[in-house]
Amino acid sequence: MEIATGKDLFNIVNKGQTLAFTQFYTSFFQKLLLASHKYVKDAFIAEEIVQNVFLKMWESPEDLEHVMSIKAYMYKSVINASINHLNRQKNIEHHHQKIAANFTDGYLVDTDDENELIVLLHREIDKLPPQCKRIFKLNRFDCLKYREIAEMLQISERTVENHIALALKTLRKSFTEGKSTTGRFIISLFLY
Repeated sequence: MEIATGKDLFNIVNKGQTLAFTQFYTSFFQKLLLASHKYVKDAFIAEEIVQNVFLKMWESPEDLEHVMSIKAYMYKSVINASINHLNRQKNIEHHHQKIAANFTDGYLVDTDDENELIVLLHREIDKLPPQCKRIFKLNRFDCLKYREIAEMLQISERTVENHIALALKTLRKSFTEGKSTTGRFIISLFLY
């Protein structure tokens, strides 16, 4: 079966035709992998990006219904996901550089101070409203994505986002009030 439009693929996914989807996947995978690799320069990351694009298509076929050229859509999706990955990496690298810049000779923390900071942080987190605290811990300690938390708690992603924003705002405020190096240290490591 020739899959030329998003409507074709939409129909295949909606009918649960896994064999047809697998054939589609197989016919495009290598080409999309090469396209992603041109951007990210890492075969494993490129493979993950391409697989995530296919997974999104399988999980949300309604996004495909009005796509005129499935080939163009696939390439555009993979290239956008690759660029988004590079932007995230750049932001992480920038954040790490900011953290490193905060470390001067007098600013290094020994183990006792580190334990004190952790206790202080947990005390402040415990002051958050119960739902806000739970969502914050799931995101920051269990490394769950907003979508995963929303599904687990049966709430919207927007609600999760609002709780995280409230928690971060509250914690930033409590740690920056004294403008101490301890507060800056916690903020730079954990609250961004």
